[in-house]
Amino acid sequence: MPEFNAPLRDMRFVLHDVFQAPSLWARLPALAETVDADTADAILEEAAKVTGNLIAPLNRSGDEEGAQWEGGNVRTPAGFREAYATYIEGGWVGLSGNPSYGGMGMPKMLAVAFEEMLYAAGSSFALYSALSSGACLAIDAHASEELKTTYLPPMYEGRWAGSMCLTEAHAGTDLGIIRTKAEPQADGSYKVTGSKIFITGGEQDLTENIIHLVLAKLPDAPAGPKGISLFLVPKVMVNADGSLGARNAVSCGSIEHKMGIKASATCVMNFDGATGYLIGEVNKGLAAMFTMMNYERLSIGIQGIGCAEASYQSAVGYARERIQSRAASGPVNHDKVADPIIVHADVRRMLLTMKALNEGGRAFACYVGQQLDLAKYAEDASERQNAEALVALLTPVSKAFFTDTGLESCVHGQQVFGGHGYIREWGQEQLVRDVRIAQIYEGTNGIQALDLLGRKVVANGGAALRLFAAEVRDFAHAHESPFGDRLVEALERLEAVSGWLLDQAKSDPNSVGAASVEYLHLFGYVAYAYMWSRMAAVAQSKQGEDEAFYGAKLATAEFFFARLLPRTLSLEASIRGGSQSLYGLAAEQF
Repeated sequence: MPEFNAPLRDMRFVLHDVFQAPSLWARLPALAETVDADTADAILEEAAKVTGNLIAPLNRSGDEEGAQWEGGNVRTPAGFREAYATYIEGGWVGLSGNPSYGGMGMPKMLAVAFEEMLYAAGSSFALYSALSSGACLAIDAHASEELKTTYLPPMYEGRWAGSMCLTEAHAGTDLGIIRTKAEPQADGSYKVTGSKIFITGGEQDLTENIIHLVLAKLPDAPAGPKGISLFLVPKVMVNADGSLGARNAVSCGSIEHKMGIKASATCVMNFDGATGYLIGEVNKGLAAMFTMMNYERLSIGIQGIGCAEASYQSAVGYARERIQSRAASGPVNHDKVADPIIVHADVRRMLLTMKALNEGGRAFACYVGQQLDLAKYAEDASERQNAEALVALLTPVSKAFFTDTGLESCVHGQQVFGGHGYIREWGQEQLVRDVRIAQIYEGTNGIQALDLLGRKVVANGGAALRLFAAEVRDFAHAHESPFGDRLVEALERLEAVSGWLLDQAKSDPNSVGAASVEYLHLFGYVAYAYMWSRMAAVAQSKQGEDEAFYGAKLATAEFFFARLLPRTLSLEASIRGGSQSLYGLAAEQF
């Protein structure tokens, strides 16, 4: 069975050397007394043990057994309950939660590294706590003090879980047409009635209560998304003293039979006049839910990195051991009948592609985490505003690019194994199946691309893009990176394409939709080029301290700039091809 070992050396490099996180935390009063370099390293070390020793061994067996639905109840696979009990003892659900309600208050820069480990060890297991963490974020940001005091402490403890109930059978992305209703009651509560589908962790046997965050409409609500409100609906009612009372009118009608993440219960949830409590303002529920959705989008993006890292580790180990044919330059293993496949150019191409994308993604996730920390904790108003603008711009890139490249990497990892990659025991086929969902849920990657180009670039005239571009250009001019010129060239390509699209959008309503996916990928490669330039600058300055690590970092950076960044050339050509060719066929001609 494949093993997973958290890439701690690289995580510390990104956190401490590239982004100098401890120095940032020291100047943010809310974090200065909470975390330092030693604390961060201790948390990463413990997280590596938990994910590698507790969760990873359940990944294959959990996939084979799957979650089971029995008469309205869900049974998770063997070992999950015991592992979850141990997991929550460490306080992992509340790692970045509000300390006022029992969270640990750790920065997002640290939390993203933990999330990567968690998804790499077992995506199905990870999802149960990921949804809880996101629900806590929405409750903390928008709920009343009474609701926060009642629900957050046991959720941070992990005794209670959370779920996000948006999707209905007839309404996926278009939430404005949901039918779930909420009727106000004399005591200030609401009766919530409706059915939701694709609810991750909507029912399970890991926790004593599940707190559902449900989108619904009041009887007099305006049509469309402006009429949506958000409600907290507990599976089990909570008494005034915090103890559990009667079962609420919430039930699981079934679970889905899926391609992957089979140990994660994906539920149909029925609310039959269930008691719920308003979160935030009436008819402002979508904005409140987006607090959770944006967290989940970054988290699901990190699922792509985690699965790809697990695939890479397994593929590298196999490529070093599997012997097949001779190296093109002549025998390497003279005492054996063949050389290990890692000598072959195509195998090296696949492994280096995985390594470059994984490490670039790891750095970019930390960078987005940095912006989230600044948006939340910075004392200077302009610094907070700039960080908020970057978070809005980069969240769809994170979700979609991490998961698109995550699937690419997992397919490469499977391909390295050849026929054995298609066989159950090596774990690669499961990773391909598990990572595939990440491109679909929490807003499909096509929707993320529309959000990026339509809302975050075109709608504001490219203001947030200019902010990001200025930072990238300032870095390229101020630091001795061996790849500065190529970084600026790629940035100028992104800026030129963006300007062209801003002009096209004025006269062609189809231009944004036609270009959006390619544009997001172009943006992603430029963002990774920025990350690789930053990593290379540090590696070059420290190369004498650890030739093996920093030399490998520089060599991988060279591969990225030589073999992956040129993909932006074809992406630009495709974008400039315009929308006309997409509309040359009538619907009946397809």
